[in-house]
Amino acid sequence: MQKMDVEELFQAQALLYNYTYSFIGSMSLKSAVHLGIPDVISKHGQPITIPELVLALEINPNKSGYVYRLMRLLVHAGFFVTSKVIKEDKEEVGYDLTPSSRLLLKENVPTLSPFVRAMFHPALVHSSEFLAEWFHKNEVTPFNTAFGMSYWEYLSQNQEFNGLFNEAMISDSGMMNLVIKNCKSVFEGLNSLVDVGGGKGAVGRIVCESLPNLHWTVLDLPHVVENLLDSPNLKFVGGDMFQFIPSADAILLKLVLHAFSDEECIKVLKKCREAISNKGKEGKVIIIDIVIGEKNENHVLTEAKLFFDMLMMVLVNGKEREEKEWEKLFLEAGFSHYKITSIFGMRSLIEVYP
Repeated sequence: MQKMDVEELFQAQALLYNYTYSFIGSMSLKSAVHLGIPDVISKHGQPITIPELVLALEINPNKSGYVYRLMRLLVHAGFFVTSKVIKEDKEEVGYDLTPSSRLLLKENVPTLSPFVRAMFHPALVHSSEFLAEWFHKNEVTPFNTAFGMSYWEYLSQNQEFNGLFNEAMISDSGMMNLVIKNCKSVFEGLNSLVDVGGGKGAVGRIVCESLPNLHWTVLDLPHVVENLLDSPNLKFVGGDMFQFIPSADAILLKLVLHAFSDEECIKVLKKCREAISNKGKEGKVIIIDIVIGEKNENHVLTEAKLFFDMLMMVLVNGKEREEKEWEKLFLEAGFSHYKITSIFGMRSLIEVYP
């Protein structure tokens, strides 16, 4: 410590304080979503002043100063932006949306508002508090330590959270669906594809619009696909990916493998390889997932990926992987080569070949 100058010590303190108090930023964002601030600003149609915002939110005017302090932090974080507005010949500060807060508008498509609300559920926040204790325990995850059951068991027993979780996954998939149409070349030349864990078939419907000759099958758990109606080139099959995957030219795994351990991923990938075996070298597995440490990505993107990795560690026995970790999985599952394309922001497209 004696070798460090005063400026270095205070910079070190600032980093510690920044991470120590980072939960305040999360809770401030949660408050903005809960209050509906992005929607209020959007409906206002122009930058909104603090008095106008307080009135629209039906908040006691005595708390105007507190609303200002909340907005000041969220402006600094990049969720809102300020500009000068004229009110009754006086210049005031108005608050407007940024691309990030536009993603929180409830009526927009896509919207990440359900995703943000779900991630702030007490079950998720509470389980992360058990991370240090879990290292000395024998439970599979900190979530098990906190609740005495797995995340998936909790999900099946808590209908309120289950509903939030499903809405969150749909809203997150909405972001993926924005770019799926740009991936037409990935699916061209295929006659059949199995979308493992494809839920309600949103991606299949998008791709099949562009490629009507592609036969798309969604494989998901029976309770997920029950009562869903087939169409001429989109059908639903209930089943367990660890037991059987129907044969096809290609298998799609969108946001699936990061929720499972290496051993479980290898089992699934081996089932995928069996499913495309009839196509020989022309078959492939298409993976949409996070790749940590890609070249030229910025600090915010890397940090978000690392946060996701810790979330997978806390909730389920999964992980976000670096390229070398993905490669190890592919080789152990019997594949020979792969190609990674970084086109999904936090997620990448990985094509894996026998």
